Parts: sequence; structure tokens; C-alpha cells
Amino acid sequence: MRPATSPLPRRQKCDHWSPCSPGSYAYRILSGGGKEKLAKICFEDELLISEEKGNVGRGINIAIVNCNCVINSTDHSEEMMAFIESAPQGSLLFMVTHDDGSARLNSNAKKLVESLGSKEIQNMKFRSSWAFIAAKGFKLPDDIEREKINHSDSKKNRYSGWPAEIQIEGCIPRNLM
Repeated sequence: MRPATSPLPRRQKCDHWSPCSPGSYAYRILSGGGKEKLAKICFEDELLISEEKGNVGRGINIAIVNCNCVINSTDHSEEMMAFIESAPQGSLLFMVTHDDGSARLNSNAKKLVESLGSKEIQNMKFRSSWAFIAAKGFKLPDDIEREKINHSDSKKNRYSGWPAEIQIEGCIPRNLM
């Protein structure tokens, strides 16, 4: 007699372990980690930024949901600020770093991201892994994780000279946007 086997778990949107409720959008954002682990942004099971799409770059990668626009990387603060400021009201902004997002980020760009609710943008260091979710024109629910940061530390780095990647995933109620 063969031992009973469990069925394979059903794949959920953006590779969540459990499904979002029918009235919610699924998202998962993942910073880069090391040279080989590139950043990813997934919304409703669509990869907006990924190695597969070929649109991941050094710096801060940003996707804006609700305007069908993606900027793949921002080595230039002015370009990043113009992109964020052009996001229409009712948009979600997803931001993740790959390699280094701090070296060329000027104080005005940091202040703009801080005005969206970031608590860590001023603390970002060389090669920090960073992930951030913001809303423009509406308030995210208090129970949604908005930001994570992991600083490079030669004693704790997972990869040689690089911190581990970090991720934020969850569900956002559709009626907010």
C-alpha cells in the first residue's frame, strides 16, 4: 500500500502562501540581494519589475499602479522626483532597491519620499536593501506593512559585500483606490 500524499498547494497571486480576500489586490515587492538576486515588484500576479521583464536597474526601482507606468531605476534624483510627482491621485507606489539606492539620492528626493510616509529613506546607506509602499491621494490601512530596510554589514551580510534581500507582501482593499 502506498503512503497517502498531500496535494500540492494551489499557487496564489504574486506567490502568496494564502489568497487575498475577493475584495483585495495582492502585491509582493522584493529588493535585490547580492549581484544575482534582482529586485521584483508584483501586483495582482503581474510582474511589473523583474529580471524576466528586463527592466530592473541599479538604484531605486519604482512602479506606480493606477497609471500603467514603470520606471526601472533611478540613478538621478530629478528624474525620480518628476516621476513620483506625476503619479495621479489614487495611485499606489512600490519602491525597491537593487545594488545601491543611496549614493546619488539628493536631499530633495529623500524629502519627497519621506512626505509619502517613509521613515527609513533618510537612514538608507550604501547597498542597503530597502522596500517601501506608499499611496498618493488615499490612506493605506494601518495594518499594512509599508517599509523595511536591511543595512549592509560585513559581519552579517548574506552575500559578499551585500545584505540579504527583503520583501513585503500583502493585500490592499480594492475600495481604497
